[in-house]
Formats: sequence, C-alpha cells, structure tokens
Amino acid sequence: MLDSTLMSRRRLLTAMALSPLLLNMSKARAAAIDPHRIVALEWLPVELLLALGVAPYGVADIPNYNLWVNEPKIPDSAIDIGLRTEPNLELLTQMKPSFLVWSAGYGPSADKLAHIAPGRGFTFSDGKKPLTMARNSLNEMAQLLHMEAAAKQHLDHFDGFIDSLKPRFASRGERPLLMVTLLDARHVLVFGNNCLFQEVLDSYGIRNAWDGEMTYWGSTAVGIDRLAAFRDVDVLCFDHGNDREMQKLMATPLWQAMPFVREQRFQRVPAVWFYGATLSAMHFARVLDGALGGKA
Repeated sequence: MLDSTLMSRRRLLTAMALSPLLLNMSKARAAAIDPHRIVALEWLPVELLLALGVAPYGVADIPNYNLWVNEPKIPDSAIDIGLRTEPNLELLTQMKPSFLVWSAGYGPSADKLAHIAPGRGFTFSDGKKPLTMARNSLNEMAQLLHMEAAAKQHLDHFDGFIDSLKPRFASRGERPLLMVTLLDARHVLVFGNNCLFQEVLDSYGIRNAWDGEMTYWGSTAVGIDRLAAFRDVDVLCFDHGNDREMQKLMATPLWQAMPFVREQRFQRVPAVWFYGATLSAMHFARVLDGALGGKA
C-alpha cells in the first residue's frame, strides 16, 4: 500500500515537472502553422483568414470567387489551386502548405487532404443562425493561429459598423425585403430567415419577405413565376456576372408584369456571398444601405 502511494506521488511529481514541457511542445506544434502558407480550399475560410489579416497562400477557384463573392478582395499573391470540389492535389503537394482550411462537409475528404498537410474544416451554419456560427468559426480560426486579439478587434469593428447604419433605416417603414439572385432566365435563388443576412436585417428592423420553404443553407431555388405573389415589397437581386440572363428575363412579359417591377421597387445590386461570414455580412450591410438606406 505504501509502495503504491509512493509510486503515485512519483508519477504526479513527474507529470507536474513535465507539464511545462508538454505545454511548450503543444505551442511548438501550433507555431508550426506558418500563416503565410495557409491554403483555403473553400471561400468561407478565405473570409475568416482575411478578417484576421492573414493573406491566404492559395485559394480555390479564384475566377468564380471574383464573380460570386466580390468582397473581400483576394490578394494578387494568392495561387489558384483549382475547383472547390476538386482542387489540384498535385499542385497542392508541390506548394507544401503549412495548413489547409476548408468548409466542413465540402470538397475532398479530410483523409485525402491529410496526406498533403494538416488541416481542419469550419462550419458555415447550424441551419438557424449562420452569422452567429460565423463569429464562432472566426474565434476558432483565431485560436488555431494564436490571433485572438485580432478576432476581438474585428468583431468589435463588425458590431460597431452594423450599429452605425441603424439610423439609415429608422424611417423606412414596414415594407418587407425579398432577396434573390438569378440562376437562369426561369429560376432564382431566394433567401429565407435562416440565411447569413437575416441577423443584419433584424438589427435594422427589416422583415424578410420570404416565408416559404427553405433549406439548411438559408436559400432555395424557385421558379420566376413564384415572385408574382409578392406585391408591396422591395426586391434586391445580387448580380454575379450574369447580365445576359438578366436582360433576357427582364424582356419577358411575365417579368414586366411583376408588381415590384411596375412600382420600381426592384434593384440589381453587386454580388454578395450568401455563405460567408462577417466580412460578407458587412458587405451586405453596405449594399443594403446603398439600395435602401435613407429611403421611405
């Protein structure tokens, strides 16, 4: 019994003596992530990195990023590593990234990527409040890179910026807002109350006009004819390099008969990424202000 107690004490003392060493080893492993060599395989983690002031070493599908996301801008130094669903694994291997980041459940399997570099996925939404999830994901990225102070600074700036625009919508009234983007001349993507922008709308007292079916991602595709049911609404349509399809739609009798078109309450606005994080939400707030701020 005495020997057993003595051994336990020795193990405890040994563990206590080793704990600073273990802690330092843990820090050393984390420090091995060179922030200048992080590759983002999807656009959500691109935004998380940029919010922390980290320029990604590589980014998937930069041409389509520039069409669909628009803001924040990707640094010119970023290397295009192929499609988000099928990145160029040979190129990735040659680049020798320090870390890979992606959106959870999207793109190649984590097991396949582990052969190239360590990494992790970040979650866009819980199906309810993606902007809240975005804040959590930003803090997770910051902890990974030991940049907690940068995350706090960004989130404080985000909160202050969103609050600063509230007076712009104070006299707007109760007219709901319908948010869409054109998929083709017959279909649009609409955004419901579990989309990235909803918490911004809530801050400004703007009701989301869409109360129909919705997916986990906060968007769903519907036929153009479904929009005819919306009468006293404002409509924002996010462009993404689809001017030809838009012009084709706007020339149709169906479109010209839409109540919001006849009442000139339809506006085309710059691209905003629907599945992003805080920087996309800020970009949305700027676009919203440009379209509806200070108007009745």
